[in-house]
Amino acid sequence: LQKVKNDLEVVLSTVQSKNKKLREDLKREQQWHEEQQQIVDALNGIEEEMKNQVVQFSEKRTFQELKNKMLKLRTYKEELLNALGEFLEEHFPLPEEDGSAKKKKKNSSEEAAVQLITLHEILEILINKLMSTPHEPYLTISDSFWPPYIELLLRYGIALRHPEDPNRIRLEAFHQ
Repeated sequence: LQKVKNDLEVVLSTVQSKNKKLREDLKREQQWHEEQQQIVDALNGIEEEMKNQVVQFSEKRTFQELKNKMLKLRTYKEELLNALGEFLEEHFPLPEEDGSAKKKKKNSSEEAAVQLITLHEILEILINKLMSTPHEPYLTISDSFWPPYIELLLRYGIALRHPEDPNRIRLEAFHQ
């Protein structure tokens, strides 16, 4: 019995020392695990920051590209408008420059009081009206619009008459 007791005490001390060693190993493993978890968390934070920076950089680059395209479009628009203006000034001068138009104005005191506008200005008014109020693009024809210019715009499909009011026109919506 004594021998069994001694053997059991030896076994108990061995098991206790193994348990102590296992507890120490467990503590070290838990510490190592916590350190690894902190490293993973730090790396995830860095990854998230990098993604945000990439997104911000991508957004900045996209925004800059859009700004450049807008600038190019504005420049192109200005060039087109200038070319259109030059063409209209050359080929469609004001009616006062024509002798027959002057004679007509001298005969009528009402017409002499009206300042006629150029075809360029008529087109500009129509374009602005279409862009600013697309739901109501019609413009009322006033005495300052020279009738041959209005007829020219209507005949070639550049402008359309209002279906109910013949004194109103609108620019054909070519952009649609």
